[in-house]
Amino acid sequence: MAADCQAWLNANPVDANDLSDSFVSGDEDNGRVSNKNIKNEINGNWLSTSSSNLQEARLKAKAKRRLRKNSSRDSGRGDSLSDTGDIIRGANTAPTSPKTKLLDRKSRLGKGRGLPKKGGAGGKGVWGRSGEVYEQEEVDEKDPNYDEAQVNCVYETVVPPLDERDFEKTLTPIVQEYFEHGDTNEVAELLADLNLGPMHSEVPSLAVVLALESRASHRELTSRLLADLCGSVLTHSDMERSFDKLLQELPDLVLDTPRAPQLVGRFIARAVHDKILSKSYIEGYKGKVDCEYTREALDRAAVLLKMSKGGLRIDNQWGSGGGQSPVVQLIQEMNLLLKEFILSGDLIEAERCLRDLEVPHFHHEFVYEAIIMVLESKGEKTLDLVLNLLKSLCESTIITVDQLRRGYERVYMDIAEINIDVPRAYFILEQFVDKSLSIGIIDVWLRDLCPSRGRKRFVSEGDGGVIKLESC
Repeated sequence: MAADCQAWLNANPVDANDLSDSFVSGDEDNGRVSNKNIKNEINGNWLSTSSSNLQEARLKAKAKRRLRKNSSRDSGRGDSLSDTGDIIRGANTAPTSPKTKLLDRKSRLGKGRGLPKKGGAGGKGVWGRSGEVYEQEEVDEKDPNYDEAQVNCVYETVVPPLDERDFEKTLTPIVQEYFEHGDTNEVAELLADLNLGPMHSEVPSLAVVLALESRASHRELTSRLLADLCGSVLTHSDMERSFDKLLQELPDLVLDTPRAPQLVGRFIARAVHDKILSKSYIEGYKGKVDCEYTREALDRAAVLLKMSKGGLRIDNQWGSGGGQSPVVQLIQEMNLLLKEFILSGDLIEAERCLRDLEVPHFHHEFVYEAIIMVLESKGEKTLDLVLNLLKSLCESTIITVDQLRRGYERVYMDIAEINIDVPRAYFILEQFVDKSLSIGIIDVWLRDLCPSRGRKRFVSEGDGGVIKLESC
């Protein structure tokens, strides 16, 4: 055997460079490598390698590199490598990509019915399926956190009592909202949710103080609120203590509301009428009052209660508010206001009463009623008083120029019907309009619109010299 190998070597001489692991002198062309004189050593033996096996190994390596390069993009397709090195695409699995389907909870392998995991009860922060009821957990006495005192413990919501600092901040918005909606039941529910504690008696006094600085309709709502709260949320003793506090604080309330003694007296009279306070409440202060404001408030309440026996309605002393009152009632209140002004001549009180009606959109009716009262009156006193009143109201902008003009024009339109009951209506109206122009409350254009009655001859040709009395 050795002799044969030596003979072969002598016939085929090999250079020393051809004994390395690299290729000898082969040319690489288009991915093909000549396999001339290539030998591999396996377990110490030199073996010859065919060109077909080498080409197959190169194709497999190239396919594996391509597969690794596209693995992140084509993951889940089910690609595989055949024995020949070809890539076999999965035909049953649809390609998916997280870039096109964000937050996709379906399996990437294409298995299942596409439903959420665990029926929607397995996500982060999820305690279970909606509507799922868990059984009551049994207490383990061997648990190191077991506490026998907490086994039969009952938990309740505890509301801390309000102190003086938080009381006014909490109750003031409730009362102010009540002035807007007027629902006493809502106020009672809100007060029931609060732990007033010893501050129960402060609720009526706070509501009255807020009403003193507000309108007449809000005072009427406050009186209704006190009547509805008494018995359900507040007691009669709470009401008495609250009004006692109001009488003591009158010297301070007068600084902000000069009419506070009279208004508090009206609140006391209304409370006695509504049976919130006892009838002996005012009598209990006789001979025990040193403050003049307290005495004035109690005297006002006593006078109103005596007048109620003569027919005065204390239950409607504040009025029902301009937006809620019917037109007929507003006209009656305006006529009553004008009559009281003619008797007293107090401009300030007349302005206050007109504001308390809370009907600024209806002030043109007040101008109309004032001029009608002048036409129906006798003498110059009423005419001068009404002119001064209209001038004062215009200067204080209670009555606007447009409202004044509408009142005059309405009298101009109705003067023919007014003249039926008042024969001298045309003459008095012309006199009133001229004086209105002289004091500057109307202009020349409005004066020129004033109608005048046509002149008639006292004696005509066919009357036989008889004087017509209707022309006088």
